[in-house]
Amino acid sequence: MRNIWLIFSQTVTVLVAALFVVSTFKPQWIQAVPWRATLPGPTVAVAPPIGNGVRGQVVTPGSFREAAKRAAPTVVSVVTSNSVARNPHRTDPWFRYFFGEQGNQPQSGVGSGVIVSPEGYVLTNNHVIDRMDDIEVMLSDGRKGSAKVIGSDPDTDLAVLKIDLDRLPAITFGSSDSLQVGDAVLAIGNPFGVGQTVTAGIVSALGRNKLGINTFENFIQTDAAINPGNSGGALVDEGGNLVGINSAIYSRSGGSMGIGFAIPVSTARQVMDTLIRDGSVTRGWIGVEPRDLTPEMAETLNLPMKDGVLITGVLHEGPAAQAGMRPGDVVLQVGATKVANTAQLLNAVAALKPGEAVAVRAQRGGEVVSLSVVVAKRPKAQVAPNQGGEQ
Repeated sequence: MRNIWLIFSQTVTVLVAALFVVSTFKPQWIQAVPWRATLPGPTVAVAPPIGNGVRGQVVTPGSFREAAKRAAPTVVSVVTSNSVARNPHRTDPWFRYFFGEQGNQPQSGVGSGVIVSPEGYVLTNNHVIDRMDDIEVMLSDGRKGSAKVIGSDPDTDLAVLKIDLDRLPAITFGSSDSLQVGDAVLAIGNPFGVGQTVTAGIVSALGRNKLGINTFENFIQTDAAINPGNSGGALVDEGGNLVGINSAIYSRSGGSMGIGFAIPVSTARQVMDTLIRDGSVTRGWIGVEPRDLTPEMAETLNLPMKDGVLITGVLHEGPAAQAGMRPGDVVLQVGATKVANTAQLLNAVAALKPGEAVAVRAQRGGEVVSLSVVVAKRPKAQVAPNQGGEQ
């Protein structure tokens, strides 16, 4: 029995050695054997063709070429300038003596925009075109044309332009509400004026606010590289659908540090439709200075709740003051909307129509009061907004 086992083991050893030599020096011999075994392994799913499914089309795993090809033609460069009026006394020696040399260099800038309809409407950031009197839009196919401002909204930092060119491509709107952290996105724009550039990344966070960038903040945060010149450009999903308007970056150097912010397309589309229809956005306003209520504040003021908006100031003769609101009140609800922080209060009030009365429920010391506030029209933003400003 021992001899039989010894012969068997030697035979197996010789066969394995022979197989090793053949597979190393003549692998084609093994590949040609029709009865070779197939080892078990994971099943690989073959993706369906992208686009029109033309035979021979190569689909590269992990590539965003189709999304870029679909969205890139709709993203434009926005070149702006503002010719400064020349002072008629600039050559007067006495004028130069007292006031110095007055600079008359025109201001200029380069940003991005997105064509949102074949009729020539272009969505961009307000800060790209603010105070500029000459705006030119350049398409990716080399065409260019002058643009006029249809309307702008500094509170959301959005603006709509109009160009008169034919055969314009238009981007497809996606859903920013369905985005999740980790979803792949592309940022398309004209960074530093070098020309159209596509960068890839993921959604890093959603609902970013309290950044002091806009009055109304609900940003998509992404690590797709966004640089100066990308403002107003497109943030698109894997299908090339618009999910955001690139607006700002966090940077200590002026370049991308992996923290960029985009305005969700849900907000952008609502503002865009209003600007195209009315030329401006009208929002509600009650004239208060709010602040988020913290647990420490609630304990100090001996309040029974932990969430709400503390009113630190009430504008004299403003809507809230006329309704009887006082500093120290904690707003809990506006109409049918409960508010737990300043952003929610701001959005709830902004959604109201000027002239209508709304019931505001607030905690005042140990009692809950209900006030009827007649909403006024929100004044236009005069300076850069900041969190905790007047609502």
